[in-house]
Amino acid sequence: QVQLVESGGGLVQPGGSLSLSCAASGRISGISAMGWYRQAPGKQRELVASITSSGITNYEDSVLGRFTISRNSPNAVFLQMNSLKPDDTAGYYCKLGEAVYPCIECRPVRNDYWGQGTQVTVSS
Repeated sequence: QVQLVESGGGLVQPGGSLSLSCAASGRISGISAMGWYRQAPGKQRELVASITSSGITNYEDSVLGRFTISRNSPNAVFLQMNSLKPDDTAGYYCKLGEAVYPCIECRPVRNDYWGQGTQVTVSS
């Protein structure tokens, strides 16, 4: 079983920066991608940024140029958040998705794992 633990949230003033970290423990068996989601009160959870095992990244439009996702091992992902805005205030959740092939001709089995979340508050 894979477990994810996030860290790095907190309170920051508008224009400030925060870094989030997510570490996965346990055995990652297949091809994986990791990402950060966020959920503000009364809103749906949304994908903020993701990175595949080959380093392909994707960002939600509102964070382009301000947030950077990186992954220096199969088990860890980081989110550098700069020029933070009050609208970035939310609970941030790390996700790991893996695809495991039981056999070479088999369809992949998909497993998704979530962290417990870390709060980011942007306020003056």
